[in-house]
Amino acid sequence: MRRIHAKLALITAVATTLLAPLTTAPAAATPQPAHRTANVTPTHRDLPDPPRADIVRKELDELNVAAPHPMTGYSRSKFPHWVTQYGACDTREVVLARDGQDVVQDDQCRAVSGIWYSAYDGKVSTTPSKEVDVDHVVPLANGWRSGADEWTTAKRRQFANDLTNPQLIAVSASSNRQKGDQSPDQWAPPLHSYWCTYARAWTHVKYVYALNITEAEKNKLTEMLGTCPA
Repeated sequence: MRRIHAKLALITAVATTLLAPLTTAPAAATPQPAHRTANVTPTHRDLPDPPRADIVRKELDELNVAAPHPMTGYSRSKFPHWVTQYGACDTREVVLARDGQDVVQDDQCRAVSGIWYSAYDGKVSTTPSKEVDVDHVVPLANGWRSGADEWTTAKRRQFANDLTNPQLIAVSASSNRQKGDQSPDQWAPPLHSYWCTYARAWTHVKYVYALNITEAEKNKLTEMLGTCPA
């Protein structure tokens, strides 16, 4: 008898649920939150793959070692960044969509929810407007000190919005701000497991754009490349 009563109760509950829309007025739509909370740690999505470590070591050897150029005349505005890529989507939003999981964008292409894993420090973020930054692997100011002070505005724009080379990555805002415009000998990702990828990306970007490196920078990159699998 208990089983029969249980089945009757279940049938009654299901019927009530199915008939409810027919007998009650529709409820007002509940506004959706600006972000969703993740209960699992996602795996990060790599930025455009830098070359293998053996290739990057050769690129590193070919880079010009020189003292930093002065910061005279530097301004971020001289590197037009977050330019429109397509429709309403600028470079930043393209990277957020690429590097996040379950990313939802509004009609202006702004990421309003999703999950982002920061390869620099392992943090997981769900509020892109506050917790996630898009980092220039080789910072704009470092590029200026390394030779971009002599570039045209068009080339600086390309450097600041490069989606082809491993120059842009979504990371935690805190790690991006700790890094600032420092080179690897001054700051490296807290997660040593990311050192290989970071050094490969940094070196390759400098190689692609024929930027200088300092002796200390080269030594640290050599150390970091030493963490790459044989």
